[in-house]
Amino acid sequence: MRSITKRDLSRAEIDSLLRRALGASVELRDVVEFTDGWFNTTYGVTLVDDREVVVKVAPPPGLSLLRYEVDLMRTEIEFYRRAASAGLPLPVLRHADPDAGYLVMDRLRGQSLETAKQAMSPAQLAAVRHQVGVWAARLNTVTGARFGYPRRDGRTRSASWRASFLAIMDDILADAVAYDRRLPASATTVSRLVRRHAGLLDEVTRPALVHFDLWDGNIFVRPDGDGFAVEGIIDGERAFYGDPLAELVSLAVFADPAEVPGLLPGYLGRDELTEPERNRLRLYQIYLYLILLTEDATRDYPAQEYEPVRQLAMTHLEAALARL
Repeated sequence: MRSITKRDLSRAEIDSLLRRALGASVELRDVVEFTDGWFNTTYGVTLVDDREVVVKVAPPPGLSLLRYEVDLMRTEIEFYRRAASAGLPLPVLRHADPDAGYLVMDRLRGQSLETAKQAMSPAQLAAVRHQVGVWAARLNTVTGARFGYPRRDGRTRSASWRASFLAIMDDILADAVAYDRRLPASATTVSRLVRRHAGLLDEVTRPALVHFDLWDGNIFVRPDGDGFAVEGIIDGERAFYGDPLAELVSLAVFADPAEVPGLLPGYLGRDELTEPERNRLRLYQIYLYLILLTEDATRDYPAQEYEPVRQLAMTHLEAALARL
């Protein structure tokens, strides 16, 4: 997806970044830009010694961003390091410089699940969903010191998930108002409805690491016998510390997690969510829908290309608010 948040780096600039990251003797053979991402710029690089790496570059300094998007490169670096400590399948992080706004990691050689699932049988896909659920549950065992986004200014961070999540919601609603985004209800109404159910959030007492962007494009798989295995998880830039149940929002985008074969048994070890879990999940779904309805204001996506996403987010947000 084209976005004004993406930098257009020359081959010479990529070469300079890699020499700083991997040593002055590094030489590039081939460079290709990956266009699947929606925020950062990502390049696949083959070096003359046959190593294959990915260079990921943050948006230009000074660009207008949503409130939650501050320090996302630092967030992603923290995600990779902490998720690796839990043994998750990840690309190896070779170098990270959040001040310069880039990182270098090994290139995965499989396919995104978004692409690979087109050739999978229903049984193979359900088996992969089960694996992803298991890995997501392991990721969520990583615990933070406080709830909220791990940004340096401490905004949204607190000892209470209720306080942190309400601050997170306030930020995205403020962005929606500031950028005059069309919503199915006013920001004031959405805030009031969410706060009416805020007591549910007090059930969460441990700040779990949540990826919050585990859609099929960020999960890589490879052939494994008669099926497929998860090769790696990427793009942890939206990560926060909060309710592990929020992970299901992106694992089942625009869907009921209970209707995604294999997912809940892998993630929870059971087939259904409890009613309190469903109610909490609805709040996190509302948050994602608000992001999707707001982020195009600062990214300048091609209107016609983004319209299907916007329509889906609008429809699902309207339904979720009605259920509240």
